[in-house]
Amino acid sequence: MKTTSSLKTIRLPKSLHAVKEPDGESIRRITIIGANGSGKTRFMDEMTELCGDNAFCMNVLSAFYPDKSESVRRGSIDALYRELMLAQSYLRADAVTQLDKVFYLLLADEMQNLLDIKTHLGRGGNPRRLPLSRLDKVSRHWERIFPANRIVRSDGRMMFSTGAGGDLIPLDKLSQGEKAVLYYLAGALFAMPGAVVFIDAPSLFIHPAIVNTLWDTIEALRPDCTFVYNSVDVDFVTGRAANACLWVKSYDSDSHAWDYDLLEKTPLSDELMVELAGNRRPVLFIEGDDRHSIDMRLYSLAFPDMKVRPLGSCNKVIETVRTFNDLNSMHHLQSMGIVDRDRRTDAEVEYLRQKKILVPDVAEVENIFLLPEVIRTMATRRGKNADKILSKVRANVLRQFRAHIDEQALQHTRHKIKRDVECRIDARFNCITAMETHLRQLVNKLQPRSHYNRLRNEFLRLAEADDYLGILRVFNHKPMLSNCNLHGMLGYKSPSDYIYGVLDMLKTDSNDATHVRNAILHILHADRQDAQEKNGQTQSNNTKTVP
Repeated sequence: MKTTSSLKTIRLPKSLHAVKEPDGESIRRITIIGANGSGKTRFMDEMTELCGDNAFCMNVLSAFYPDKSESVRRGSIDALYRELMLAQSYLRADAVTQLDKVFYLLLADEMQNLLDIKTHLGRGGNPRRLPLSRLDKVSRHWERIFPANRIVRSDGRMMFSTGAGGDLIPLDKLSQGEKAVLYYLAGALFAMPGAVVFIDAPSLFIHPAIVNTLWDTIEALRPDCTFVYNSVDVDFVTGRAANACLWVKSYDSDSHAWDYDLLEKTPLSDELMVELAGNRRPVLFIEGDDRHSIDMRLYSLAFPDMKVRPLGSCNKVIETVRTFNDLNSMHHLQSMGIVDRDRRTDAEVEYLRQKKILVPDVAEVENIFLLPEVIRTMATRRGKNADKILSKVRANVLRQFRAHIDEQALQHTRHKIKRDVECRIDARFNCITAMETHLRQLVNKLQPRSHYNRLRNEFLRLAEADDYLGILRVFNHKPMLSNCNLHGMLGYKSPSDYIYGVLDMLKTDSNDATHVRNAILHILHADRQDAQEKNGQTQSNNTKTVP
């Protein structure tokens, strides 16, 4: 038995291994999370059965449609409606959905309140203030959640006014979201005292702006209850205060047991952990965001078998991959990262690749769209002369690079010196004089001009050798794609149209898409990393078989 509050006990389903229990005395809410097909719904059904008559279930997905089979569980909405049908002859008997039944239960409760007052007055009792009915409570909170809406008692009926104005409307004319809010507010008020309230998909039909407000309100209305949610909504899960997350990973039908854990605090954000808990694929962390960056669109298509998650900065990617792989025993998911090459040295690039951070052999993601394989493929698809267009692009890129050699050498030097200063400035000093002496000597130790001259000469050699791929590897210049006019040569109106043309091609199941995808994997060294890992696994297996 596992206590989740001072009012009730909850038994958790059978586990395939030892599970750390939630802090029972402080938890009023439990959220079940996990990937599709992991057994979450079956897990919650099992929790419901283990709670017996203390369980109260609400499911908005089925609440709006006629019941296929009514619940026989004591205290359920169906059972309450049947009991009232027998006890109160004026109650309508035509409710076919749970929403209709909750609606009629509200009206019956309102009628009972009025009858109790009249009975009290009829017995000579002193006039008194009307007590709040369940309908009063629902109306108050409904109008707080929807400030422009009202619940109106009209000619013995309950009608609704909305922010759209016009005539009063009946229940069946409300939007799905409004019906859901009404169903949850009213339904929770009919749960038995000290109930464990089970809610499947608590944010379904409800606008994200109000979903947490709604459930905060309902939990405040029923402080005696514990709430168990089954949700795939990351914002909802992380928005529940003092929430215990049970991460369901899989179900074993033979032993009727689940592989699940209490999701504990980690160095990663709660939002990220909850999101990845619903994922079964290897994870690829990248720079940028999921709305505006090219990285997200491109790498999702280049790695279709991975869950691609943008994190913003390159430092965030590097730290998250390290932390996520350190936690592998908890989630069993493999992860990698991708960061732009920018102006990293070969030594920095090699170090990152050893840490499962892929670094492309191009200076930035836009340069991928200038790879020869990409240009040739897109030119052929557009009915153009691929050799001629590639030759012109190479000439344009070389011209731009020659014009920016000094600037590029300076920027690369700045990057290296900045990293070296960060390392050297962390030295320990016994006094401020020692630190001042150290700083004065930094220029001589770091030798920025020497690095600049070396890089400038290297870039001149790339230009003289017409080393197109070498230039793409070191040339950080955002206007390059636009200035080389590749989009115009291919008949696109803008560089963005060309980029989207490549992305649309990658969405197809064609040889062209496979060819370009392989080229992207190659410049990321992803193909070589896969080969190394497979080779390492083979060697490991061979070692295990040695007698």
